[in-house]
Amino acid sequence: MNAAGECVRVRNMASRSVNKVILIGHLGRDAETAYTASQTAVTKFSVATNRRWKDQQTGEWKEETNWSNVVLWRGENVAPYLTKGKQVYVEGRLQTRSYDDKDGKKVWTTEVVAEDVILLGGRGEGGGGPDEYSQEAPMRSAPRARPAAAPSAPPAEGISDDDVPF
Repeated sequence: MNAAGECVRVRNMASRSVNKVILIGHLGRDAETAYTASQTAVTKFSVATNRRWKDQQTGEWKEETNWSNVVLWRGENVAPYLTKGKQVYVEGRLQTRSYDDKDGKKVWTTEVVAEDVILLGGRGEGGGGPDEYSQEAPMRSAPRARPAAAPSAPPAEGISDDDVPF
């Protein structure tokens, strides 16, 4: 119990970790899609997010822009809609990797590996939607497979609860 007499549930977080990124911002350039040797599409784009605050000393409003590089696997169907200036919602995870540049120098980069990308904005801004009044059009990167619905058969007579295996 805490000082207010409320029950407090304490969990050991030492064995847990979370790597989740959510961005809402504007595309800084048109998305570019390339293909791996195994013909898997890799779409890359950058997202600008802004932060605004009031300076405590001067009382002036200040703003800073942060640029995030985003990688979207198997997003070739989405790439044509990801154009400079469009507002997007990106959900994914951070990934840091290294590579050797053309001079043989090791370069480290951190990027967002997108799991979901959703175009935001109204008509004319976000690429439209299911209807003319839609405010967002979902563009999922790797569609999750859903089991096919079993065709509905007419109820069979003579089957009881004892015949059901669960």
